[in-house]
Amino acid sequence: MPPLQLDNGFDLRPAGPADAATVAGWMTQPHIRQWWHQDWSAVRWAAVIEEQVAGGHSIPCMTSLDGEELGYVELYRVRHDRLAEYYASQEHDWGVHIAIGDSTRVGRGIGRRLLGSLAEALLRADPRCDRVVAEPDAANTPSVRAFAAAGFVCQGELRLPEKTALLMIRPRTVEA
Repeated sequence: MPPLQLDNGFDLRPAGPADAATVAGWMTQPHIRQWWHQDWSAVRWAAVIEEQVAGGHSIPCMTSLDGEELGYVELYRVRHDRLAEYYASQEHDWGVHIAIGDSTRVGRGIGRRLLGSLAEALLRADPRCDRVVAEPDAANTPSVRAFAAAGFVCQGELRLPEKTALLMIRPRTVEA
């Protein structure tokens, strides 16, 4: 994947094992733990991040706003993910997971801005990709609202083993 240039003051960099303690701390935050269910130790997160980096399926990233780290992002090709079994995926669909770890920045529209910036960057960087997808838990109202505000359109419910999700798709062209 080519480097992504984010807009609106956001930066994105690959995560590495050295970021595991930060990610582990964020995952214990109630607003993340409730939805991610990955409040693991830093040692386990280091292993997970190393596995992701080595495998090429999912790209773990750290994101910052105006130079201050605020969250964890996973970018992935849907065709290599089990999500592809649950909807009519396209070969070049990108998927995204985000967790705003800095609790002082939750509820301020940052998630919406970050999601919009990520989607635009992925679509610019990969001309073969026509859409970016996500599958937030249907009960996670703040997340669903952020995706919708960032131009993701709800395509219905997906019954995944661990949750009922909403399939949210951000097409290359957003209707005004």
